Amino acid sequence: MDILEFMPEPNEYTWTFGGAAPLRRIKPGTALRLWTEDAFCGTLRSTADLASASLTMPFVNPQTGPFYVEGAEPGDTLVLHFVEVTPARSWGASATIPFFGGLTSTDRTATLQDPLPERTWIYEVDTDKQTVGFQAQGSDLEIALPIEPMLGTVGLAPAAGEVRSSLVPDTFGGNMDTPEMRAGATCFLNVNVEGALFSVGDGHYRQGEGESCGTAVEGAMNVVLIVELVKTPGPAWPRIENDDYLAVVGSSRPLEDAWRAGQVDMVGWLGSLYGLDKLDAYQLLSQVSEVPLANVVDANYSVVTKVPKRLLPAADVYSGIHRHLRDLAATL
Repeated sequence: MDILEFMPEPNEYTWTFGGAAPLRRIKPGTALRLWTEDAFCGTLRSTADLASASLTMPFVNPQTGPFYVEGAEPGDTLVLHFVEVTPARSWGASATIPFFGGLTSTDRTATLQDPLPERTWIYEVDTDKQTVGFQAQGSDLEIALPIEPMLGTVGLAPAAGEVRSSLVPDTFGGNMDTPEMRAGATCFLNVNVEGALFSVGDGHYRQGEGESCGTAVEGAMNVVLIVELVKTPGPAWPRIENDDYLAVVGSSRPLEDAWRAGQVDMVGWLGSLYGLDKLDAYQLLSQVSEVPLANVVDANYSVVTKVPKRLLPAADVYSGIHRHLRDLAATL
């Protein structure tokens, strides 16, 4: 297996999906060892650092990539298996940002309410205990929370020459902010342009479902992933398989349309896996689905539709490529 190690220089970050030249060309079957910067570009290092003074729009949420996958053509399925997602720093940061977040006035939900006060929290990483430390600023409360690393952003170049901000989730993936995108997960994405042009970033040391205030415990990440290509029609929305679940991430506004997108694609996925017609698949999904919110703060909201494998007959999802890549990962 080819292995490529890549740590981007600051001038090599990508801020969009689409519109960026590939940094490297790789073959399917390649393993990548990557480093990703945090969403704040490493600028929030103490509680005295505030986002409004430290960040420069639109240069937030930097991505590592894009990578050109040889042989990838529009309509194919790009497969990314995440082997390792581990913190690359001894601290992570979170913040409240004016007019951003799920429980404040925003540019899209406009009210006469003043923005919530701006504040930064620093979470110290305890590698031995595998925790990050929450420390309240208005009291003495401290809590050691388990590290649960994930990638907020995994995406490809969109179709039709579109260029989308790295803050946006959509059919091409992007800033989905789902904790399902963690080590052991395999992500399936529809290829829109020659070479696929995929990027990853926005590491979170942990995040609650929904990312309520708009920021997780943001941190730089070391990422190991295996890239594969399947010459079958790509999914309408990003799909994820791990050892326990099948999942679809739908992204839209309003929130119920994000839910609908994932539900519809899962109806189709169950139908193709088990030979079900639309109504049978709809009925089955209604009784087995789990629907965690991924984000309720981005330009589009993201909702995950999950089905537990333990409730379903065994199936060769994409010809069993998740199992194959999981076993292959053990050899790295």
